[in-house]
Amino acid sequence: MRSEDVEIPEDALSETFLAATGPGGQNVNKVATAVQLRVDVFRLGLAPHAYERLKQIAGSRMTSGGDLLITARRFRTQEANREDARRRLAEMIADAHIVQAKRKPTRPSRAAKAKRVDAKKQRSAVKRSRGRVSYD
Repeated sequence: MRSEDVEIPEDALSETFLAATGPGGQNVNKVATAVQLRVDVFRLGLAPHAYERLKQIAGSRMTSGGDLLITARRFRTQEANREDARRRLAEMIADAHIVQAKRKPTRPSRAAKAKRVDAKKQRSAVKRSRGRVSYD
C-alpha cells in the first residue's frame, strides 16, 4: 500500500496550532505555525495486524488512550506544516499495512559444522606450534 492510497477520515483527526521554534524571524514568537495532529486510531478502522504494527511504528507518539500525536514544525507556514503532518500520518499507516515476513530459524548443516571444527583444529595447531623453543 502506498501513502497516496491511504484515506484518512476527517472525523478521526483534530488539529491544534502551537508556536513553533526554529526559522521564522520575528514572526516565530507571534504566529502559531506548528501543527499538532491528533488522530483517533480506533476511528481509522485498521485491521488488527495493521493496528499492532502502527503502535510499534508510532512508539512514544501513541497515547494510552489510542491517540496518535504528530507534531509538524518544519515549515514556516501553517498550511505547509498541516500537509507535512498528514503526509507523515499517511506514510505511517501505509508502513503499518506492510506485513513483515516471518523469520524461519535455520540450523547449520553437518558439513558446515565439520568445516568449522576443522578450521578450529587447524588454528589450534598453528597456535600450538608457536610454543616455547627447547634447546635440546
